[in-house]
Amino acid sequence: MVITQTPFRISFFGGGTDFPGFYEKYGGQVLSTSIDKYCYVTVRHLPPFFDYSNYVSYSKTERTTSIEAIQHPAVREAMKFLDMHELNILYDADLPARTGLGTSSSFAVGLLSAFHSLKGKYADKRRLADEAIYLERVLCKESGGVQDQIAASFGGLNKIVFGPDGYEVLPVIIGNETKDALCDNLMLFFTGISRFSSDIQVEQEKNIEKKNKQLLRMKDLVDEAEKALVEKRVDDFGALLDYEWNLKREINGKVSNPIIDGHYAKAIAAGALGGKLLGAGGGGFLLFYVPKERQEAVRQALGLMEIPFGFDNGGTRILYYAPEIYDPDKRKVWEA
Repeated sequence: MVITQTPFRISFFGGGTDFPGFYEKYGGQVLSTSIDKYCYVTVRHLPPFFDYSNYVSYSKTERTTSIEAIQHPAVREAMKFLDMHELNILYDADLPARTGLGTSSSFAVGLLSAFHSLKGKYADKRRLADEAIYLERVLCKESGGVQDQIAASFGGLNKIVFGPDGYEVLPVIIGNETKDALCDNLMLFFTGISRFSSDIQVEQEKNIEKKNKQLLRMKDLVDEAEKALVEKRVDDFGALLDYEWNLKREINGKVSNPIIDGHYAKAIAAGALGGKLLGAGGGGFLLFYVPKERQEAVRQALGLMEIPFGFDNGGTRILYYAPEIYDPDKRKVWEA
């Protein structure tokens, strides 16, 4: 049996420049952090006593007699990709899916890590990120960028730089005092709206060439935001979030809606210096940078569920590992 723990992420700047259609031509970069909210994936081989050969539990429960019959695309394709059979797979998480925190990519990373471990093999963070990107973007044919899989696998506060030859993960070097000040001034609120990010990402991919001016500006904001943190200007970092959010809305009109715009306007009026809707948009979590003395006013103005959080530094990890002996041929003899 294997249990993995994989963090969710908050993307601050550069979202959209991590699409291959953009960064392979212009280069891209994002600034993001993993947070101390996680998904947990438990995997073991299914004992040979049932009339089904695969059991998968997430928001729904699946019992199937073949891999092809599994409806969850990431589970189905990952099992075929790594030649896994007769599994019991359980998913649990600290926060709901489809809310802008890269939950599907965290699940993909954690699932692949569990599969490798169940086979008694070690997979490093880069391999897990690369395979999760391949799983979601190629095998599952889902639209989107490639930052989430990297952030979930590596963990930490990083600038991730993309180019035609791949990507580089560069930790943002700041002191604990600055990092604590940043975290203390960030507030995370749940809008109550969930959505499938790939539906919105399709529109964004269509707009890459038409909106490359805005995307290039968003790319530059990554360096400006990193410089603000290095120079301990955390309030300036917060104000840049507002600028980035407005650029994002110009690129894709589907990222927001009147409800989201209303929440955003209330938070700014109550004292937030900046903020953004996380992920592809359309719903999920709103992040705001709010000086401590204005935070209660923002809470009262929004009236939404607030999610306290901290930063994560470790990325995906194995919480529990107990080796299993799995011999499909012996299983067949037993069942015969």
